[in-house]
Amino acid sequence: MTTQNTIAVLGLGRMGGAMAARLASRGYDVVGWTRSGRRAPGAVRGAGKAHEAVARADVVLLALFDGPACQEVLDDVHGSLRTDTVVVNTSTIGPAEAARLARQFGPSYVHAPVLGSVPAVAAGALRILAAANPGALARARPVLEALGTVRDAADAATAAALKLIANNGLAGAVLALRDALRQADALGLPRDRTLDILELGGLGGLVARKRPFLLGGAPAVPAEFTIGALGKDMALLADASNTPLRSATGVADEAVDPEADIAAAATVPAAGEAVLAPLRAYVRGHATGDPAHFRAAFLPSAHVEGVRDGAFVSWSLDEYCALFPGRPAPDEPHRSRRVDAIDVHGSVATATMTLTHGTDTFTDVFLLVHTAHDGWRIANKAYHRHT
Repeated sequence: MTTQNTIAVLGLGRMGGAMAARLASRGYDVVGWTRSGRRAPGAVRGAGKAHEAVARADVVLLALFDGPACQEVLDDVHGSLRTDTVVVNTSTIGPAEAARLARQFGPSYVHAPVLGSVPAVAAGALRILAAANPGALARARPVLEALGTVRDAADAATAAALKLIANNGLAGAVLALRDALRQADALGLPRDRTLDILELGGLGGLVARKRPFLLGGAPAVPAEFTIGALGKDMALLADASNTPLRSATGVADEAVDPEADIAAAATVPAAGEAVLAPLRAYVRGHATGDPAHFRAAFLPSAHVEGVRDGAFVSWSLDEYCALFPGRPAPDEPHRSRRVDAIDVHGSVATATMTLTHGTDTFTDVFLLVHTAHDGWRIANKAYHRHT
C-alpha cells in the first residue's frame, strides 16, 4: 500500500487502462481520461476532460498511441498542470518527438517507455526505460516501480530509441515465425505439431504466448499488442534511423486487420500461385532453353539488366530471348534454381532468385506488376553474376 498520491492517467486503451487499474490496486488515487470516451476501469475515477483529470494530480501518466497524440494532449493540459506535477510519458514515440517534449516540459518531464504488454502490467512486471532529471525521476520512481522494474536511460531520445529497437526484435521474431509456419505448411506439417517443436527453440516464448492466435479460429484471449501499433513503431524506427528496415512493411500486411494481435501477422499465407506463375515460367525458360517461356513470364516492355564481362548491358525482351537456342544446356541436370524471397504490395511485387549454372551463380532481382489484362508479369529483371 502506498500513500494517497493522485495520479492522472491520460489514455485508457489496452495499456493505459491496465496501468490505471494496477496503480489503483496499489493504493493510489487514480483518475483516468481518454479521448475515445472509454470508461475508466474498476476503482479508477473517470474525468470528462483532460484538464480536469490533471488539475489535482501529483503525477500525470500518458499512455497514448503516438507522438502527435502526446503533443496534442499535453498542449491541451499544460495550463492546468500544477507547478510541482511530474509528467511521465510511457507512450512509444520517436526519439525526436521524445526530445522535443523533454525540452518543452523541462525538469518535470520523465520519458518512460515500457517493455511488456497487458499481463506484465497486471503482474507489475513491466521493464521501464526511464530518462529524466534526477529529482523528477525520484518522485516518479515509486509510481513506476508499482508497474515494474525501472532501468535508467541517458536521455529521452535514447529511451525512445531503445524502446523502438526492442520492438524491432519483436517484429523480427514475428516475421521469423511467419517464415517457419509457411515452410511447415508447404511441407504439409500439422500446425499444432509444428508449434510444439517451435516452442522448444528460440521462438518458444512467443509461440507459447500467442498459441491461441496461431491455431486459427476465434482466439481465447484479446489482443495484447496490435499489428497496427507494431507497424507504427517500425515506421518510427525506420524514419529515425534513416536505415532500410524490412519489418517496417513486413508486419503491416494489407491482408491483416491492423487491430488484430501481432500473431496474426505470422499466419499470413505465402504468396499465391498467381504471383509465382511468371517466376516459374522464367525457370522453365532456363531449364528448356525455349524463349517462349520468357515471353510468357515477362511484359513485352521488360528489360534484363546487369554487368556482363565488365560492361553494363540492358537487353530488351527480344534481345534476351535471342540468347537462348531452344534446347536445354548440356549440363542442365546439374543446374538449380530457387525463389529466395517474394514480397507483394498490392499490384506490385519484388522477388529474388538464386540460379546455379555450373561454376556460375546468379542472383536475379525481379520487379513484378499485376494488370487487369496480363495478370502478374515480370516488368524488369536485374542480375549479378558470381563466378
